[in-house]
Amino acid sequence: MKIMKIASIITGIIFALFAVLLLAQMWGNVMPWEIFIKLAVTAGVIIIVTFGLAMLYREYIEEKTMKDEKYLD
Repeated sequence: MKIMKIASIITGIIFALFAVLLLAQMWGNVMPWEIFIKLAVTAGVIIIVTFGLAMLYREYIEEKTMKDEKYLD
């Protein structure tokens, strides 16, 4: 499905950017830790919500397809 591909790309980009930020923070202390923790939580929430919505959408489309093909009543 196209939506899963888009969700995977979004979550992959956020995950990679956060990994770079994590390494920069550990080695260079580029921002206060309070802000870093807030960014970490925000990145985690965005990843979970994006992937969760994609999974829900995929399930909806699969169920609709099965109903259209008369596999489900």
